[in-house]
Amino acid sequence: MSNWPDRRILDLLGIALPILQAPMAGATGSAMAIAVASAGGLGALPCAMLSGDQVRGEIEAFRTACPGKPLNLNFFCHQPPAPDPERDARWKQALKGYYAEVGADFDAPTPVSNRAPFDEQGCLLVEQLRPEVVSFHFGLPHAALLQRVKATGAKVLSSATTVEEALWLEANGCDAIIAMGYEAGGHRGMFLSDDITSQVGTFALVPQIADAVRLPVIAAGGIGDHRGLVAALALGASAVQIGTAYLFCPEAKVSPAHRRALDTAPASDTALTNLFTGRPARGINNRIMRELGPMSELAPRFPLAGGALMPLRAVTDAQGNSDFSNLWSGQALRLGRHMPAEQLTREIASKALAQIKQ
Repeated sequence: MSNWPDRRILDLLGIALPILQAPMAGATGSAMAIAVASAGGLGALPCAMLSGDQVRGEIEAFRTACPGKPLNLNFFCHQPPAPDPERDARWKQALKGYYAEVGADFDAPTPVSNRAPFDEQGCLLVEQLRPEVVSFHFGLPHAALLQRVKATGAKVLSSATTVEEALWLEANGCDAIIAMGYEAGGHRGMFLSDDITSQVGTFALVPQIADAVRLPVIAAGGIGDHRGLVAALALGASAVQIGTAYLFCPEAKVSPAHRRALDTAPASDTALTNLFTGRPARGINNRIMRELGPMSELAPRFPLAGGALMPLRAVTDAQGNSDFSNLWSGQALRLGRHMPAEQLTREIASKALAQIKQ
């Protein structure tokens, strides 16, 4: 499958198929990256929730299984929030009734929910492990760190949710831009604004970004089969990044409750919510989203909102209950099919190429 109409991403990243696996923190690891890379796409390892030793172990597993294949290491690059004990207390108070209901200790110290931003330690990992691709969420790291990443030879990707963000990424050192539409599951990559009303759907966003920048564009959001790949290429993208469709694969590390929700929720039953981490992220509606509303001004800033939910999840997750758990999913979840990730990647690519040649 070499006759793709736009080879810019293929040549830039050294892959055979214009399909990138979304680096979904907590839901994917080396098994998923190996499967996608084996098919000819770009596998990704989400690093924001992993220790340095865990990252090394995952990369070792990938390199053993896929010698010579490129790998994407993904990092968050948010600014940790300033302490705000009063806001933390108001948020926990809003959850007090749930604590009583499940029998969790409301007066115990609140656990800390953390996502590590890209820093000196992460940069040293990149310099030591030398991944072929490094991608960022929420903009880019400080210029000095970014220059060190680029000095390793890694290609740099980041997500843009608006044309303005895409132009900023181009001006600040990206090699390709992920155009992340409103439909996408998980955390929005937005970083120049926190106004979710400014967010644009994938197939309106992609051609506008493709027209505005010189870099190759990767479409993300609402793409779950070959038709989405064909449409994205027609609109000016050079490749697609697929997330939710891979959650249906056996390589995904999702809980049984999350898997049940993916299998049964209607496509219209997702929403952007800040309840679980403090930043807008798309997931399947559950009890706490319905009762508190998906967006709350009480929720502490990213990534601290999840701390007060941890004692509730400790009880309910063990019961197979997802009332207080994030169920990340994009709007194309009903396109999901249960098949190995390598097979899914090959099938999407082969059907897309057949349709393009018609």
